[in-house]
Amino acid sequence: MKMMRAREKSSPPVFKDNITMNTRIFLIRHGATTLTAEDRFAGATDVQLSDEGREQVRRLAERLRDDGITAVYASPLGRTVETASILAEPHKLEVQTKDGLREISHGRWEQMTRREVEDKFPDEAAAWDEDPYTFAPIGGESGLAVTARALPVLMDIVRENQGGNVLVVSHKATIRLLLSSLLGFDPRRYRDNLDQSPAALNVVDFKDAVRARLALFNDTSHYDKSGLAIPAVPGARLSKWWDAQSHG
Repeated sequence: MKMMRAREKSSPPVFKDNITMNTRIFLIRHGATTLTAEDRFAGATDVQLSDEGREQVRRLAERLRDDGITAVYASPLGRTVETASILAEPHKLEVQTKDGLREISHGRWEQMTRREVEDKFPDEAAAWDEDPYTFAPIGGESGLAVTARALPVLMDIVRENQGGNVLVVSHKATIRLLLSSLLGFDPRRYRDNLDQSPAALNVVDFKDAVRARLALFNDTSHYDKSGLAIPAVPGARLSKWWDAQSHG
């Protein structure tokens, strides 16, 4: 009998229905901005949501209204804070900002179009296309640097909200880098292999802070004009390699 009691004390905690409690992270990219259609580098630039972006987020807020959200976190940039505020309103929650969730900085490329960067800094553009994980333009960040600051923040959020349903609002590159790390993808190919549309919903379930499973990826059915959950094949927005393949 004593041995049985000892085993009971050492067993992992269980919750309702004898299932170990998971933490669900709703990982969301901010809505479209005033620069989205111009395809400019605007990672560190504090650009605001466009009217289209606000409508995308309002539809997502309605979709998540009954999902029992327990906390809301966001990058401190204006477009993510506004997105998070719209999403938090139905749940009467305050937005908590985390600097580590901000977007990758493109340094001296900021506010330039891709074509302008290729024309003005051809060597940097080629190096970035080859390996965006370890290369950074002058004054900017590498994908590795972004992962190093963003992943610990996400892990802390999971630890602090065990068993909760948590909204985390971040940015295109940051989300793709986080998912690459969590799921064991080659991070050098995060731009080739992963997309993130404006106001896209990703759902990641955590058994603990380091064990994660992707349940939903880049879903925009809440505002897609077709009303379908299956998106169209993207013709842009990914890496130069993808764009060249899709148009060639």
